[in-house]
Amino acid sequence: MLKSRKELDAELGGAARAWLDEALAEAAHDAATPDLPGPYTSPPWELRYAAAGRHCGPEHADSVRSLLLVEARAPLSSVTRLYEQGTAAERRAVLLTLHRLDLGDTALPLVEDALRANDTRLVAAAVGPYAADHLDPHAWRHAVLKCLFTEVPVAAVARLDDRARGDAELARMLSDFAEERTAAGRAVPEDLRTVLGHVRRIRAGSTTPGTSPSSRLRSSRGGPIPRGVAETPESLRDEGVPAPCDAPHQTPRPIRP
Repeated sequence: MLKSRKELDAELGGAARAWLDEALAEAAHDAATPDLPGPYTSPPWELRYAAAGRHCGPEHADSVRSLLLVEARAPLSSVTRLYEQGTAAERRAVLLTLHRLDLGDTALPLVEDALRANDTRLVAAAVGPYAADHLDPHAWRHAVLKCLFTEVPVAAVARLDDRARGDAELARMLSDFAEERTAAGRAVPEDLRTVLGHVRRIRAGSTTPGTSPSSRLRSSRGGPIPRGVAETPESLRDEGVPAPCDAPHQTPRPIRP
């Protein structure tokens, strides 16, 4: 969890607070003079960004780096440079701060890169508020599956309840994942049940699926099920986990290369 400046001041020693004061002043100066330095020169605050752990302690590094990015009103060029050239810890701080910067969806390639990584710290940081706001439905579903596959707690997924609710395609993907795990003799992650619990909720104002004859099909057991609803996986049926409900169709935007 990122800490505020006030919280950091209460926890940092005198030397660390003085260093942070100088670093934030440099970041604010850069924000006030966006045309300087030249395109091939990094502003001084970016060097401070890399040194945050040494001067303020690794336990405060994410928060300090986030404050620097916000104070500098970091443009996409700086954010991209710090991510691409940084350590895993420096990349994580970038991902954790994206939603606090005025970048629109231009930083999505950084999120997509982190979701391709095997570093669970980056995966967890990548599924925060920025991803919730900007990932298209297809990419977001795969991000949730990535968390389940890498055992990143789904509590890290921002707005999981809102985005998962009634998502029939996500329900199908979860069911397939559960069946594959069961067939391989592996346990189904408890977090999968958590996500299914969010999926099965009906969005406010939506019509309960399956109420008209045209919206019903036959299940594999011979009984009718609502159109688009994924059946509860065999591995979960004995535990009383209900099948998720359908949702209005969403057309995903193409993923950037």
